[in-house]
Amino acid sequence: MGNYGVPNFSVEPNGLATFMESNRIYASAIIVADYSEQYNHWNAHESLADWLKREQVPGVTGIDTRQLTKVLREHGVMMGCISDDDTPALAAEAYGDINWVERVSCTDIIRYNEGAGKKVVLVDCGVKHNIIRSLLALGVEVIRVPWNYDYTKLDFDGLFLANGPGDPNRCGEAVEVLRRQMNLSSKPICGICMGNQLLAKAAGADIYKLKYGHRSHNQPVREVGSNRCYITSQNHGYAVDATTLGRDWEQLFVNMNDGSNEGIRHKTNPWFSSQFHPEACSGPLDTIFMFEQFVKTLVSAK
Repeated sequence: MGNYGVPNFSVEPNGLATFMESNRIYASAIIVADYSEQYNHWNAHESLADWLKREQVPGVTGIDTRQLTKVLREHGVMMGCISDDDTPALAAEAYGDINWVERVSCTDIIRYNEGAGKKVVLVDCGVKHNIIRSLLALGVEVIRVPWNYDYTKLDFDGLFLANGPGDPNRCGEAVEVLRRQMNLSSKPICGICMGNQLLAKAAGADIYKLKYGHRSHNQPVREVGSNRCYITSQNHGYAVDATTLGRDWEQLFVNMNDGSNEGIRHKTNPWFSSQFHPEACSGPLDTIFMFEQFVKTLVSAK
């Protein structure tokens, strides 16, 4: 790790980071087996270590991460800490007791591309900047709101439910607002990752914890009703129980490795979602059409 270095943190006129996916590091720490002191990349501005120091994020190297991975694969998600021999370990918060979405969501409304056509309300559950970039590239105005904001009284053409960390069952406020919106209007809705789970919960489905989670750039998913298979980027630990979906809903994608749900859609309204990341940079862009389909529904919606 570290051989590429880290790009300069610069911000575009629209307020989004040029090369980063958020405004700061949100990971609590980094653990690697081997760290490269030397870095070389056309876009590198500083080392990984310098970046971590600047943002006050601890890191440790020389760890047998393969053995650590085996422990996690056997026992599932576990809390942990980094400590030396002379410092007692600090008591860790229980993972399941934390609303991680609340910790990473914006706290105020942020507008992008104002006056540029169709208006999209984006519910920020920890949104990656490239989701916003992907929407802006298709010529829409984005109104970014906090995860539990009541947007039902806003003037907009479509709703986008963004990605985010942690347990969707802790986002009851977001689900209630979404249910109200779905009862009020059939305006287009699209969700990604956490957005898929929130849409499913609003539709009455249950969410369960995956033992291992999906963490990679090469997860194969199949579009239901076809033989089309896509290579996707994923990073989530929970999944939708598709057997609990209401009769007005159906699966849109399934995971080819374990058969878990990878997206849902409503049978009559323009509401659909994906568990994977269509915009994943760096990563496969096989499914970037999800954004294009969403914007098309904005144009065609009454």
